Amino acid sequence: MPEDLKNQTGVGSVWTWVALDPDTKLVPCWFVSSRDASAAYYFMHDLAGRLANRVQLTTDGHKPYLTAVEDAFGSDIDFAQLVKIYGNEQLQGEHRYSPAQCMEARKTVTSGTPDFRHVSTSHTERQNLTMRMSMRRFTRLTNAFSKKLENHEAAIALHYMYYNFARVHQTLRVTPAMEAGVANHVWTLNEIVSLLD
Repeated sequence: MPEDLKNQTGVGSVWTWVALDPDTKLVPCWFVSSRDASAAYYFMHDLAGRLANRVQLTTDGHKPYLTAVEDAFGSDIDFAQLVKIYGNEQLQGEHRYSPAQCMEARKTVTSGTPDFRHVSTSHTERQNLTMRMSMRRFTRLTNAFSKKLENHEAAIALHYMYYNFARVHQTLRVTPAMEAGVANHVWTLNEIVSLLD
């Protein structure tokens, strides 16, 4: 879920936590913060407050998810973790920015009865790529990084508003918000701008 941003403002490493419904492609919530237990707690409580029904949730193996999900959802969730084990070879030259090779993936039931056929983080990882490719500030090795945390958060808010309500998803042929039943048309940029104070 978290997507890393090494920010050069002196704040340190900042993460973008993203929840995604793989069926509708809707991003119900996101959160910019550190990658610690308090951020996981806030993020999971925000997500729980936006859901009307019991869901199946898959996260990566980040340990803070365990207590955050239990605290936010109690036993009213089917929760599994997909823990990927990566090789530890040191990459040199052009290859040092490539991801390490995944050696194994372990599915672990944490709560409820998740369907193992749907225990996957692939949709969220693909969403992270969409975010990275859509916002220059997420491009690796660039001078377009966010200089202020507030600007970074505003750019992400605009991205997800556009992504959810105005961008027609290629496979859905409608926006994620339309597919989820929370919008009845493709929003225009004028409609999005009109929401500003």
